[in-house]
Amino acid sequence: MGPVEFIVLAFPEEQLRVQAVDSLVGVRRSRAVRMVDALVVTRTAAGEVVAAELDEFEELAGVLVGEGVERLIGPEDVKEAADLLDLGSCALVVLIEHLWAEEAAKGVRAAGGHVAGSVRIPPERLEEVRAALAARAEAVRVREEG
Repeated sequence: MGPVEFIVLAFPEEQLRVQAVDSLVGVRRSRAVRMVDALVVTRTAAGEVVAAELDEFEELAGVLVGEGVERLIGPEDVKEAADLLDLGSCALVVLIEHLWAEEAAKGVRAAGGHVAGSVRIPPERLEEVRAALAARAEAVRVREEG
C-alpha cells in the first residue's frame, strides 16, 4: 500500500460544485491515486456543521465506488475539517492513497526501511520560498556588482 493522505479542500460557498469532484475523478482515472473515502462537510452561515456522503448528492452519486473504497472518515475528522471552514462554506474531505508511490514503498520496506517522516508543503509556501531565494540571489548580485 502507498502513503495515505487526509486532505480538506475548502470552498467559499455552502454548496460544493461538481467540477471540484470531477477534477478528483480525473486524477483517480489516471491511477495516480485511489480515493479511499470522501465526504462533503458544510459549516452553514449559522455555524451548524453538516457532513454528507457523496452518494447523498444526486450529481455526485457513484463517484466514490470501486475496489478499495472504505468508510474511514469519522466524526473526529469531520470536526477537524469543520474547524478549518469559515461560516457559509464547505469542504470536500478526501482520504486518498498515493498509488504512484506504492512500488517505491514496497522497495523501501523490502530493504528494511520505513517512512520516518513526511510533510506536505502547500504550493503557496513553495512560492514564498522561491521568491525569497530570488530576492537573496538578486541582493548578492547587486552587492557583487557594486
